[in-house]
Amino acid sequence: MSHRRIPKRKAVMAVAGAAAVAAAAVLLPQANASQSGSEEPSAAAPRALSAASARDLMVTIGPDLGEAYGGAYYDAAERRLVVNVAGGDGEAAERVRRAGAVPRSVNNSMGTLNRAADTLSARAAVPGTAWAVDPRTNTLRVTADRTVSGERWDRLEAAVEELGAGTARLSRSKGEFRTFLEGGDAIFGGGARCSLGFNVVTGGGAPGFLTAGHCAVSSARWSEEPGGAPVGTVRAATFPGDGDFALVTYDDPATEAPSSVDLGNGQTLDIRGPAEAAVGLEVFRMGSTTGLNGGRVTGLGATVNYPEGTVTGLVQTDVCAEPGDSGGALFTRDGAAIGLTSGGSGDCTSGGETFFHPVTTALAAVGARIDGAGGQQGGG
Repeated sequence: MSHRRIPKRKAVMAVAGAAAVAAAAVLLPQANASQSGSEEPSAAAPRALSAASARDLMVTIGPDLGEAYGGAYYDAAERRLVVNVAGGDGEAAERVRRAGAVPRSVNNSMGTLNRAADTLSARAAVPGTAWAVDPRTNTLRVTADRTVSGERWDRLEAAVEELGAGTARLSRSKGEFRTFLEGGDAIFGGGARCSLGFNVVTGGGAPGFLTAGHCAVSSARWSEEPGGAPVGTVRAATFPGDGDFALVTYDDPATEAPSSVDLGNGQTLDIRGPAEAAVGLEVFRMGSTTGLNGGRVTGLGATVNYPEGTVTGLVQTDVCAEPGDSGGALFTRDGAAIGLTSGGSGDCTSGGETFFHPVTTALAAVGARIDGAGGQQGGG
């Protein structure tokens, strides 16, 4: 979690349990690993890529392929970026090879999958459902939680079947899709508990932080303790709709708000700047309820139909989370800020699906930036 240095005030978030401490121990020794040293691209063999290099390549290669682009994912075991090429486009496949990635022939372009998502939004946006592009299967992965039954299930199933098995796949979640908001410990507002995400600097130079939009719409003022004096005021919030994010500025303009994540047990990780997510990317989440947990990105451009309304443009992962973790930071071991915890299903015992608002789009929307320890910065 991002944290600020204010004397005699407790940390906003704490690690929950020995598992989180162990995760921090695994994360920290490699936090500042170099992302350089990849071999030069070759037409004969793909490059071995770090996760950061794969992210950068994915961002540039998609627009270059146009309608032939079918998504991409990072193969962590092989250290390869796999790029889906639709329609048997040999020229596009060769461009992928020259860039140092692995071309993979698929049936569906991103345009096809995005249109399928639009169809579901128009015909089957019922509470308890979610969908995201899964480049590993080259399909739209559709999930219904345990509350979807009867007419709502029939409606969803019919829409997915009409899209076809080669375009969309329907599965059940054991849990219930919800935002991870709860009363208790961490940052507090209006009787609710959430988690601070990343410290930022606004366009006007004021210190602030990002958190979940559904937290901010519940209260305009936030404190460090239950019933404590407010330390921050909400300046912008989006939820539901085009995301789940908010900007809160510190009431004291002299607040020192370093760009780092508190991993617990006295350990921190410097945040270098924002970055785009990629399917297959290893990520870590810090939250006030469950502390530090890790996993991988499983989907992009996710739509989630919460009871409060539909939220679009999210990142889907298999990282666990529970109520109170909302707004918490999603990041990589090399210090890239990826997302803000929105919601999902399950818990940190049984697992489940979780969703995050991308930091890059949140920064752009509120006109803020992360003053990182190095590397990419964004927003403003």
